[in-house]
Amino acid sequence: MTPWSGLWGGKAGGDAYRGTPVVVKMENPNWSISEISSPEDDDEDILAAGGRRKGGRTKNAKQIRWVLLLKAHRAAGCLASLASAAVALGGAARRRVAAGRTDAEAGVVAATGESPVVRSRFYTFIKAFLVVSLLLLAVEVAAYFNGWNLAASALALPVIGLESLYASWLRFRATYVAPGIQFLTDACVVLFLIQSADRLIQCLGCFYIHIKRIKPKPKSLALPDVEDPDAGYYPMVLVQIPMCNEKEVYQQSIAAVCNLDWPKSNFLVQVLDDSDDPLTQTLIREEVAKWQQQGARIVYRHRVLRDGYKAGNLKSAMSCSYVKDYEFVAIFDADFQPHPDFLKRTVPHFKDNNELGLVQARWSFVNKDENLLTRLQYINLCFHFEVEQQVNGVFLNFFGFNGTAGVWRIKALEDSGGWMERTTVEDMDIAVRAHLHGWKFIFLNDVECQCELPESYEAYRKQQHRWHSGPMQLFRLCLPDIIKCKIAFWKKANLIFLFFLLRKLILPFYSFTLFCIILPMTMFVPEAELPDWVVCYIPALMSLLNILPSPKSFPFIIPYLLFENTMSVTKFNAMISGLFQLGSAYEWVVTKKSGRSSEGDLISLAPKELKHLKTGSAPNLDAVAKEQLASKKDAKKKHNRIYKKELALSMLLLTAAARSLLSKQGIHFYFLLFQGISFLLVGLDLIGEQVE
Repeated sequence: MTPWSGLWGGKAGGDAYRGTPVVVKMENPNWSISEISSPEDDDEDILAAGGRRKGGRTKNAKQIRWVLLLKAHRAAGCLASLASAAVALGGAARRRVAAGRTDAEAGVVAATGESPVVRSRFYTFIKAFLVVSLLLLAVEVAAYFNGWNLAASALALPVIGLESLYASWLRFRATYVAPGIQFLTDACVVLFLIQSADRLIQCLGCFYIHIKRIKPKPKSLALPDVEDPDAGYYPMVLVQIPMCNEKEVYQQSIAAVCNLDWPKSNFLVQVLDDSDDPLTQTLIREEVAKWQQQGARIVYRHRVLRDGYKAGNLKSAMSCSYVKDYEFVAIFDADFQPHPDFLKRTVPHFKDNNELGLVQARWSFVNKDENLLTRLQYINLCFHFEVEQQVNGVFLNFFGFNGTAGVWRIKALEDSGGWMERTTVEDMDIAVRAHLHGWKFIFLNDVECQCELPESYEAYRKQQHRWHSGPMQLFRLCLPDIIKCKIAFWKKANLIFLFFLLRKLILPFYSFTLFCIILPMTMFVPEAELPDWVVCYIPALMSLLNILPSPKSFPFIIPYLLFENTMSVTKFNAMISGLFQLGSAYEWVVTKKSGRSSEGDLISLAPKELKHLKTGSAPNLDAVAKEQLASKKDAKKKHNRIYKKELALSMLLLTAAARSLLSKQGIHFYFLLFQGISFLLVGLDLIGEQVE
């Protein structure tokens, strides 16, 4: 590129500035500068070296100016993009507040599965706490500007007026309030340290697995016959796809399962449709019929009485007379798409291993980069599979069944009592009962099954409420059976203290209590102390451990820490509802799917003979695309909402941040400030899918 002329390139004619031409390659987002030598530079180099060419050149002022200008241009571009994002965020927040749609609207409370009684009392408690905090902040601000810096020794001295009331409050606070808060603080810190130690031990176990390259292997190789591939180990497998009003994803899941690489005569697909929408029922029934015409062994089942949600659906399917002909059952939710070799990589582990009851595969996600919410979920679930499931599978042969992407031995299901509708976590229920009956589990970290993450905060919130209320229901029901069971004592201790109490009850309890209640209280009651290492250093270390299984997510470590504390409100509320059987603790809400698989994915899953066909009994992919577009247009319009509990807590934390600023507590101030902003963004529903 020729040098620029005029103002930036130099003067015209003979007075032009002389310098080194520069080629600028602008490849967004990186800038690279390549220097080109000129004959004049070569002459200067030769003269400087006494007639000999120098080994290198020094940059002149013009080059340095170019570098600085380009860096300044890049910095200005970053600032402009940040400013644009901030303006867009502010506009979205303004529209959200102007619309005034909250999570307390009719129908929303019932849809979330939350207990109305718990919800109302919990919100009232937060509002009352916020009002008290605002009053205390006003008192502290008045004391600060009036110079009422009363030391503890001065509290006994007689003072008059407002200063006297302030001194009385200080005496009351130090004598009666601070000891109780300090006791609760110490208790939560102990629980926090125990849970952190448990997480650290799990990470060390995962590190040991990677160092030793421990990997579950089949006891005997189930290699097929070279002359007759169908003569290998191909037991009878029943494949079940439970679904309910999920017309966005039913096609790719059915196509993926029908294309499993397994002898056609040795597996049967059951599409278990619990939809109450007639249109969805018709679409799924027609899709099953298309695959039947192409030779797939697939049947459609629809229940008239939809009792028991997913557990009832699976229980009804297992009652079919032909199930006795099958040895194993593979389960996939409606948004899961197994790879063709899924059965070949999971079923061989059952051969010559009669104690094995379950083989669980890992999840992978097609929309993990869709928005900030999906990225944060991806970090959480990567740790769950890479560390929790893998470590428990290798060292304990037990973990919670994930409800999908797993293969069960039918005998293990029957021996454990089959599917039960008594909780909303039927997958964890059957896993615990199978473990009590002596069955072992295997987790395959290298076998993945694609699925979707919830893209909206509302859908994610509903999912987390069910996932954290169900285990508490199950704990109440299973505790007598665990105590009376004839398994080893250490297995009972693991189930009660680690699996249920520590990871399902204590974790949401201390996360909410410590960081959302106690920390703001210590700002107004400074006699109760919360050390800096509890507020900053240990949580940062735990977040770093959580993010190690997904190293590309390292830039999101701070948002992840803040968001996990924000979600502790929903998890704590759900835990209380499940533990005390309050309100709608038994209500099941299907997680909304978006159907991220493209038409190209459907084409790749279709049988080879169908890829060049668009008529007849072949699945018409053009019609599929139009059908999905029409369904989206006809769908009920969605809205982003305001979540009042999160907003109230954001105001509480920001109030406490203002109080910590008066007392010059640096770490506490920054933590409360950013945590309050995190609650504010979540409360205004600005973190997930934005519906315009």
